[in-house]
Amino acid sequence: MEILEILKKYSFVFKKSLGQNFLTDPQLLDAIARDAGVEETDTVVEIGAGAGTLTRALSARAARVVAFDIDESLIPVLRESLSGCDNTEVVFRDVLKCTDEELNEIIGGRFKVVANIPYYITTPLVMRFAESTLPVDSVTVTIQEEVAERLVAEAGTPEYGAISATVALRGDARITRNVPRRMFRPVPNVDSAVVRIDFLRDKFGDTDVNKVADLVRAAFRMRRKTLFNNLVSAGYAKDKARVAIERAGFATDIRGERLSAEDYVKLYGELNSVD
Repeated sequence: MEILEILKKYSFVFKKSLGQNFLTDPQLLDAIARDAGVEETDTVVEIGAGAGTLTRALSARAARVVAFDIDESLIPVLRESLSGCDNTEVVFRDVLKCTDEELNEIIGGRFKVVANIPYYITTPLVMRFAESTLPVDSVTVTIQEEVAERLVAEAGTPEYGAISATVALRGDARITRNVPRRMFRPVPNVDSAVVRIDFLRDKFGDTDVNKVADLVRAAFRMRRKTLFNNLVSAGYAKDKARVAIERAGFATDIRGERLSAEDYVKLYGELNSVD
């Protein structure tokens, strides 16, 4: 039975508040699983099982799938749509409210995250795993195209912001494919894209990237202000901020959006070395 028929069978009502726009094309779903680099030995954590269409595609490729959702009205739908997927478990809990310890207990071991999510939880979800102690190898998300462009943006471009630099501190992000709005049910008002972020825990050696991320947030405190003024506003001493910026090789009137993740690591080192 087609997924739309299953949804109709159980009188499922799409909830706009949960950003429920489901993908149904089998070829696209398999392509997303392939983009995520899912292999037969992997454990995959899916955020937002929805009607189970992506879940099935992941199940066909992975050793194990743990799919999270918060909408319990999907229980009968998923029971039917995931029939035969013996390597799949659906957990009705909010991942953003689970501790690392709770997720470790549920998942156990290394995993990859794959999700088709509403744009308003993109940043919280990505950072939930990027900043955690969990053994997560990658996050692959299908999100609003505009948000996807921000995640992969390079320094100095209009799309570049704090989230771009923060993601780059922890790994490498790239858009793997664009997904037109007509591929979703119901059809949303925007196009989407698939972004894959591969985490590299030692990308900057033993540098404390969480501290560098705090520096990035300070640098973008007010986008129209210079890096120097934002650092001062964040509590850095004027002389220390000025000297560190100059030692890092930047003009004191430079703005935060001109610095790459590597630049912020360098600036962080200089701030720590200035007396």
